[in-house]
Amino acid sequence: MARYVGPVCRICRRYGEKYFLKNDKCLTNCTLTRRPKPPGQAQVFRRRLSDWGIQLQEKQKAKYVYGVLERQLKRYFEEAVHRPGVTGEVLLQILERRLDNVVFRLGFGGSRPQARQLAAHGHFLVNGRPTHSPSMIMDVGDTVAWREGSTKKEYYRQLAREIQSKVLPGWLSLDMQTLTGRVLRLPGREEVEYKIDERAMVGYYSR
Repeated sequence: MARYVGPVCRICRRYGEKYFLKNDKCLTNCTLTRRPKPPGQAQVFRRRLSDWGIQLQEKQKAKYVYGVLERQLKRYFEEAVHRPGVTGEVLLQILERRLDNVVFRLGFGGSRPQARQLAAHGHFLVNGRPTHSPSMIMDVGDTVAWREGSTKKEYYRQLAREIQSKVLPGWLSLDMQTLTGRVLRLPGREEVEYKIDERAMVGYYSR
């Protein structure tokens, strides 16, 4: 299954939570605020989801939030199974440590899709080396910095002025002078931004 390219505001309405998939519009003209009901034809009642339906819904939610493909998410799950720790929490840690998500959490991009585009266009250096892979999994101690050519662009100059107010998660640090981020530790379960039931995801892939 390919990446979802439809109206992303429908995703937030479907699950009743704001995922900031459209950058500034989510702050100024959010569709979920104006139309809080789920998309589709209005119904008097909605059927109660089965256990499998709940598992599918949580898996789809993670795909939409992190912008990954089905094959990628399944591969991350298989990797999480073979790592020590609780499988669901390890799976979320892997998703959180993707380069595009780290770029977003550092405040370099206004949304995960924008952060993915910046990473894919080669604007960053990971541990001093250029990369074009938004799906790169960063480890503890890794650094992400702006490529020298990118620091001359107007986007970077505006970001340097506005990023001071960005609140970072505890597992990341940011040097405000050079705008260089570092992974300090593995993210904790409570530091995942959105409500995703990782146990349901594990149940889906364990069938």
